[in-house]
Amino acid sequence: MARIFYSSALIFISPLIVFYLYILRGKKNQGYRAHFKERFGFISKSLFTTKTKPLVFHCASVGEVLAATPLIKALQKAHPNLNILITCNTPTGREQILSQIKNTVACSYLPIDFPFATARFLKRIKPQALCILETELWPNLMAISHKKNIPVLVINARLSEKSQQGYQKVAKLTHIIMRSITVLASHNKADAERFIELGLDKSKSHVTGSIKFDITPSDEQLAKVLNLKQLYRSDERFVWAAGSTHPVEHELVLAAHQQLLKKQPNALLIIAPRHSEKFDKVAEHLTQSPLSFSRRSQNNYNNEQVLLADTLGELQCLYGAANVSFIGGSLIRRGGHNPLESAAFSVGVITGPHTYNFDHVYPELIKLKGAVVVDSNDELAKQLITFSQNTKACQTLGIKAAQCVTKNQGAIQKTLTIINQYLEPKP
Repeated sequence: MARIFYSSALIFISPLIVFYLYILRGKKNQGYRAHFKERFGFISKSLFTTKTKPLVFHCASVGEVLAATPLIKALQKAHPNLNILITCNTPTGREQILSQIKNTVACSYLPIDFPFATARFLKRIKPQALCILETELWPNLMAISHKKNIPVLVINARLSEKSQQGYQKVAKLTHIIMRSITVLASHNKADAERFIELGLDKSKSHVTGSIKFDITPSDEQLAKVLNLKQLYRSDERFVWAAGSTHPVEHELVLAAHQQLLKKQPNALLIIAPRHSEKFDKVAEHLTQSPLSFSRRSQNNYNNEQVLLADTLGELQCLYGAANVSFIGGSLIRRGGHNPLESAAFSVGVITGPHTYNFDHVYPELIKLKGAVVVDSNDELAKQLITFSQNTKACQTLGIKAAQCVTKNQGAIQKTLTIINQYLEPKP
């Protein structure tokens, strides 16, 4: 009954969903209008050229794609002939799939959780298993998969106290979700206990750690970082990268940089907005400000004060080219973004106070002195000035950040062990 009510409500508001995705979001980013039929389960069978059933990974957007990439590559190495389909919800997620894993996997949008769309998707794809990253727990997708005897693996699972309270408010629907999970691999015991309290069978729960710690720069990335350091002269002056920034936060970051320039006139800010549709908006802010800037996409940097990183797939390397990074979504109440993309390159982290999306990462990173917390753009500016004047302290922050990453690695191998149990034997 709970799922019937949920599905009816979803269908009732479907015009609003379509209006939001196709009209509102599509106006800002044409990628939302492309492949739109996939939102209703019309997945092209041409995605697969063999009769082997695919393993499906669902990664909501950019962050999940980046986290899953090392796991998927490890899986491909262990099973070279395995067909993999990665689904996502956003155009930027789709672009990251193509950028990170290129043409070695198929990709599509996950259908909106209408029962008919989900059933159509599963009928066309016939997956051998469904791997869901973190907490993208769609009731119809999971319940129908369970009914069709398709294993549902929730990996890199996390659940905050706030999210747990939200699930408790729709307990009957939550019980359906928990019953549909075949196995759950969580970040830590606290996350696992929250899922169990929501109704997950304890025998289905495993603690594997976070795969986000299993990030190791490739030789290609390290070579690119070296080139970027030479291009932007981060060995000669203070360079900081502000990644995954949001509206309002863009302005706070730019204001902090103007304060920094009073002490370090030669400093460079690399600012990378979280969403590509905001690139032009940030360019407008910069045009109206006293700051000189260039756009990374035009590749014509000439000692401007700000570099607008309006490209995709480069953020990790841009972090690597900086002396210190600021991770966005944290000066405003967005819950923060992944600091490990910076830490893996031995670049220390500055964050705002709002990091609840990564409460499985930040406490450890802060405890091991690889990150510092600021409460405002004025405090951000003060911290930047301190690091610009104390090179050793800045370098130590980066070293501690990298040590934190290394200390917490190993989740990928544990997760692979779980996934391997649900792969169909080779024909």
